Amino acid sequence: MRIYVSVDMEGVTGLVDADDVQPGGRDYERGRSMMAEDVSAAVRGALTAGADDILVNDAHGPMRNLLPEALHPAARLIRGKPKQMGMLEGLTGEYDAALCVGYHARAGAPGVLSHSFMGHEIEDMWLDGRPVGEIGLAHATAAALGVPVVALTGDDVACAEMTAWDASVVTVPVKYAHGRFAAELRPQAEARKAIEEGVAAALGRAPRRPAAAAGEVTLAVRWQSASVAATLLGIPGVTADDSRTIRATGRLPSLYRQFCVWLRVAASLTNQAPYC
Repeated sequence: MRIYVSVDMEGVTGLVDADDVQPGGRDYERGRSMMAEDVSAAVRGALTAGADDILVNDAHGPMRNLLPEALHPAARLIRGKPKQMGMLEGLTGEYDAALCVGYHARAGAPGVLSHSFMGHEIEDMWLDGRPVGEIGLAHATAAALGVPVVALTGDDVACAEMTAWDASVVTVPVKYAHGRFAAELRPQAEARKAIEEGVAAALGRAPRRPAAAAGEVTLAVRWQSASVAATLLGIPGVTADDSRTIRATGRLPSLYRQFCVWLRVAASLTNQAPYC
């Protein structure tokens, strides 16, 4: 059984603040350790369920957060950037299931460190008219490849967001949001045990492959900066709804790959801290 793991950081056990998840933050090194522990718990759960090939993609920020020596030795690691598929680099239809570890709620939600891909630079996103963030877009892209997302870990708001997309996904809340920068934390040992057991249970019930999507979908993004939207109009197929909202239509995962280009263009035009 081949398992793919996309690992973000904001939804990791114990982390609540930008200083926990940004390089240079006073608690970032501790955050990296906590991230590795959550991922390793998921890997242990996958092994218990019979996985014989596990690929982990470091999907947070600089994408160099996970230290290879701190990760469970059974997992292979994709590290660094840029990546054509960003948070889903390495995911193909050859995998039997995907896990989202340490994920967070979309922009505007009351979850811990909530945002959509770029701090407050992205104000909102819609997939076929439905509000979407990193969770929904990852789920839709994996489904388009025929790979089921079977488990997600994060705060309770992120878990609820995933359940709204797909109630069959096993969710493991490792903290309970008291605002964007505060949470009630599950004890570390308890949280890691829950991750391990949740992943093992999700994979143990023989994940059903979704039918690979053949139709087109439309992704719309409202940016804080009108200059980002204007610049992205230079990409063929991108149109404007207004001065800050653009959209494009295409098939996933190609549309996801194009969106990753949008993010790189936006990063080159802005210089904003993610969690202002």
